[in-house]
Amino acid sequence: MLKILIADDHAIVRQGLRQIVAGNEEMMVAAEAASGNEAIQKTRETEPDIVLLDISLGDRHGIDVLKQLRREFPKLKVLILSMFSEEQYAVRAIKAGAAGYLNKQSAPAELMTALNVVARGRRYVTPDLAELLADSVNEDQGELPHKNLSDREFQTLLHIAAGTAPNEIAQTMSISIKTFNVYRSRILDKMQLKNNVELTRYVLENSLGM
Repeated sequence: MLKILIADDHAIVRQGLRQIVAGNEEMMVAAEAASGNEAIQKTRETEPDIVLLDISLGDRHGIDVLKQLRREFPKLKVLILSMFSEEQYAVRAIKAGAAGYLNKQSAPAELMTALNVVARGRRYVTPDLAELLADSVNEDQGELPHKNLSDREFQTLLHIAAGTAPNEIAQTMSISIKTFNVYRSRILDKMQLKNNVELTRYVLENSLGM
């Protein structure tokens, strides 16, 4: 029987996912986690076959958690389940080692399909994500400045554009104000922008908003 770990910071979402998984006799929920650090710890304790991982966790960003899980457990299958559209994080998640990316608005049947595909050792890629992956390979990286940002810089960019205060961004990302300022400086330099207003305009124009 396949063991599933559900990592989401909303209890009602975890309950719904547990009910969906319970509909498959070949799967069971081995553990639940409400934060990124808890997801890592529960993975160490229960050794699940698949982790259902949310992008937005209270203490750490899902991409960071994904990278650590992949470092510690190279064979672990991680399926990202997020409220964010595929345009925002899917390609970055796949490149970081995710076995698939699914929007939370997807039907329960699609989630079960994704779990079955991932369980067989394959990646679950929707047609939209396949197109994004193809574009990411073929496009000139300099054409879209945000593609040159690291994952942490990209997260910082979205927080700034959302109007989040620097102190809150630093706390959310578990970094110091000094590190936040370094990220912001790098973002402005790489994207050749002057200030937060221009950053926000870029995010809105490219539909990257959180």
